[in-house]
Amino acid sequence: MSSHSYKVLTPSQVSHFMEHGYVVIRGCFSRAASDEWTRDVWTRLGMDPNDKTTWTRERTNMPEHRRLKVAEFAPRAWDAICDLVGGEERVTDKSKTWSDSFIVNLGTPEGEGREYAPKELEGWHVDGDFFIHFLDSPEQALLVIPLFTDILPNGGGTWICTEGPARIGQWLYDHPQGVTPHMMPVDSPTESDPGLKFFNDTVQKCAAASFHEMTGNVGDVILLHPLMLHSASKNGRRLARIITNPPVSLKEPFNFDRDADAGDGGYSLVELKTIRDLGGQDKLRGWKIQGERKAVVPERLRVQAKWMEEENRRLRESGVEYKDRTQTEEMVLEQAKGLKPKMESVAVA
Repeated sequence: MSSHSYKVLTPSQVSHFMEHGYVVIRGCFSRAASDEWTRDVWTRLGMDPNDKTTWTRERTNMPEHRRLKVAEFAPRAWDAICDLVGGEERVTDKSKTWSDSFIVNLGTPEGEGREYAPKELEGWHVDGDFFIHFLDSPEQALLVIPLFTDILPNGGGTWICTEGPARIGQWLYDHPQGVTPHMMPVDSPTESDPGLKFFNDTVQKCAAASFHEMTGNVGDVILLHPLMLHSASKNGRRLARIITNPPVSLKEPFNFDRDADAGDGGYSLVELKTIRDLGGQDKLRGWKIQGERKAVVPERLRVQAKWMEEENRRLRESGVEYKDRTQTEEMVLEQAKGLKPKMESVAVA
């Protein structure tokens, strides 16, 4: 355990993260701030919050239009993020902002009132659909879930499996050549895309006590180990659930074999959790990747390009104009050019 002092995290929160791989920071932003940031959600969706007959999509992973600075919007969350990854100086500039790419879970009429066990869910995954994965990948250094609505049990909250860091970590340790976002080794291509099969099969082996439903109130921010298995739920309450999933990326890869005299700030809590779950320091000494770090064009861009066009039309019709745009239709379409013709599975939280 690190003897480092932290800006936000208490000793009990550090212990909880080291044991379970996640921590909840309560009340990081106000309900008023949340309402202001999400004020155009229903316009963008083309739905009426008071008329469930207009709720024609169960889940929507909305495209980005704008960004805000995390340190200003949710300073305690930002400090806790830095506590976990080893300091602000390790974080990329883009990761210092959150976008309005909201993930909205509205449930379905047929699912209303029903409860699903976590092993019944079929959306299990780890985040990072935009790069080849290695144990030390810097692209997804932390999973972040800010809550923009209250989330009650069976209300669409993300389910997590705390055996994820150990099980996925071991898989990545055993495959230093790299794996695809669906965890297939890059040197063993399959004839067809396996989708989320690897993750859904993995959770069937996990103990019941390792599953936790992420509930809370507006302003809470949940911070999770980057290899945490998680899945969208079915929202049996049909109360609108709105979150985002902003990745935290690092300037350099994780380092699981640090020199105590290097003066680099030492191990981060995320690194220490990974080392612990994989069996200790000695196992990681000398471990190195044996493949090439590559970007992957995420399939979700195909859907988001279509939704971006629809959202912009609705915003224009409502007289809403964003002067501080950080993403446009043209930018999404340009990114999506590298996609293959077929549609593949897209997982959202």
